[in-house]
Amino acid sequence: MHFEGVVLDLDGTVYRGGEPIPGAPETIGRLRERGCSLLFCSNNPTKGREAYVDRLAGMGIEATADEVLSAGAVTTRYLRDHHADDLLYVVGSSGLREQLTDADLRTTDDPEACEALVVSFYRGFDYDTLTDAYLAGKDGCPFVGSDPDVVIPTETGMVPGSGAIVGAVASILERDPDHVLGKPSSEAVAMATEALGVAPTRCLMVGDRLDTDIAFGERAGMTTALVRTGVNDDADVVESDVTPDHVLDSIADVERLFD
Repeated sequence: MHFEGVVLDLDGTVYRGGEPIPGAPETIGRLRERGCSLLFCSNNPTKGREAYVDRLAGMGIEATADEVLSAGAVTTRYLRDHHADDLLYVVGSSGLREQLTDADLRTTDDPEACEALVVSFYRGFDYDTLTDAYLAGKDGCPFVGSDPDVVIPTETGMVPGSGAIVGAVASILERDPDHVLGKPSSEAVAMATEALGVAPTRCLMVGDRLDTDIAFGERAGMTTALVRTGVNDDADVVESDVTPDHVLDSIADVERLFD
C-alpha cells in the first residue's frame, strides 16, 4: 500500500532516551522523499513542540512544530476546551506547567483551592505530593491524567511513567480519572487526524506499545505496525486484545510495508 501519512511514536520507536534507533533518521528521510505527511506523536507530556523539534534535530531528523503532537499538547487543549475557567492543581513537570500557562490556563499551588486536578509525570513525586493530590481531589473535582504510560523506555531500561503516578493518585482517591489524554484517547486521534490532513485509511501508525500506539491506530482506522525496539514484543502480541497489522524489528523496516 502507498501510505500518504505516517504517524511515528517517539520513545522506543524513533529513539530510546537520547539515542536514535539505528536506521531511524535514514528511514524518516526516505518517507519524506516519498511525499508522506509525517506526525511525530509522543505520550511524553513534559516538553513543548519546539523542544521535540530540537531533540530530533540533534539526532539528524528534521521536523517542524506542526509535525509534533505530544500528550502535553493534547492535555492542554482538552483543559482549554473543558476547564478554561477552573483553577488547576497540577501534579506534573515544569514543562507541562509551562504549556498550560502558555495556553492562559490558571494553576494553583493550594490543593484545597483546586477546581480540577491534573496528574502527569513528575520526578519529584513523593508522599507529600500524594497527600496534596488527595487534598485536591478528595471532594470529587474533575480528575484528568495526561497519559496512560505506566512505564517508559530509556537507554538503561524501563522506568515509571505518568500512568504510574496517575494510578497512585487514583488509588488514594478511590476513583479512576475522568479523562486520560494522550494516545489512545479520542482527543489524541482527533488532533492527529487534523494535523496530518490525510484520511486515516491512508495512514500508517508505527509504535512500540500495544495499549497506546497500536490501540490509537486502531481507533483512528489506520494500518498499524508494532516495532520490537521498545515496550512490547511478540509474546505480548499473542496475549493482547489489541492486534497490530504488522510486527517489525524496527522503524528501519517500515518501507517494506509500502508497495
